[in-house]
Amino acid sequence: MSRAFAVLTVLVLGATLASVTPAAAAVTPAAAAESRESTFPTEFALPNGFPPEGIAIANGPTAYFGSRTEGSLYRVDLRTGEGEVFSQGPGTPSNGLKIDSRNRLFVAGSTAGDARVVDAKTGAVLAGYKFADTDTMVNDVVVTDEAAYFTDSRKAVLYKIQFGHNGQLPATFTTIPLTGDFVLIPGAINTNGIAETPDGRALLIVQTNTGKLFRVDPATGETKQVDLGSEVLTGGDGILVEQNTLYVVQNRLSTVAVFELNRSGTSGSLATKVTDPRFDVPTTVASFGDRLYLPNARLGTPSTPDSPYNAVAIPKP
Repeated sequence: MSRAFAVLTVLVLGATLASVTPAAAAVTPAAAAESRESTFPTEFALPNGFPPEGIAIANGPTAYFGSRTEGSLYRVDLRTGEGEVFSQGPGTPSNGLKIDSRNRLFVAGSTAGDARVVDAKTGAVLAGYKFADTDTMVNDVVVTDEAAYFTDSRKAVLYKIQFGHNGQLPATFTTIPLTGDFVLIPGAINTNGIAETPDGRALLIVQTNTGKLFRVDPATGETKQVDLGSEVLTGGDGILVEQNTLYVVQNRLSTVAVFELNRSGTSGSLATKVTDPRFDVPTTVASFGDRLYLPNARLGTPSTPDSPYNAVAIPKP
């Protein structure tokens, strides 16, 4: 073989490897992850007599749930569906939950008018905040880089826990009055689910009783109704934003409405609506991999110590 032919062979072989190897390296881990998640259970039991409302998912992969009765917290390994109560409740409800990068769970205290922050590993209560005493339902929470914001379904306000240096939890909170397009209807379930807009500059809240979605300026509390065309979010409960996709759980309709939002969150268009025969009044939604996870709250069904509860997973639409 001539020297020129040998050099040409090496060059061609090198070019072939250069064109093939990166693609294989890019595809293989994703395929492995998808294969791994496909073995996770798509339905798992929660303890009997443990009516859930909120859900939060960490990278573990671990899911967290709170009891609507006495407020205990339950965590589940998504790989197996096995779980345990790891933090005893205060005797009052736990509703919406979110977990931050510091492994802290922020828990909305519903009719107790409060919130607490719990160490997701040990179950220890790190901080507590009393927002309101009467006519209150602290329903859901979103955690941003700077603060945690809680909705109150009975009041036209948000409660803000502003983080200090390195995420330090403060001793006090701030009440932000909601102004603008949002109108409180006394005695009803008003603001509920809350999330950040895709650009991270504002918040989104859903009003359960009217089915409206609002964009909120977190600095001023000014609200503006989001243009969703003719769509009404009847029974809108927990919401989730991933990139430009908005998921809205419509609880008593046992439906997840999926919208594509613009970056600022001022408008959106319906992409699809999803239901599942396993849904039994789901209330909130969290994401892991290519799945959505929803707890079945079974609202309207009497809860007893023996009542069964569960959570289900569906593919992302």
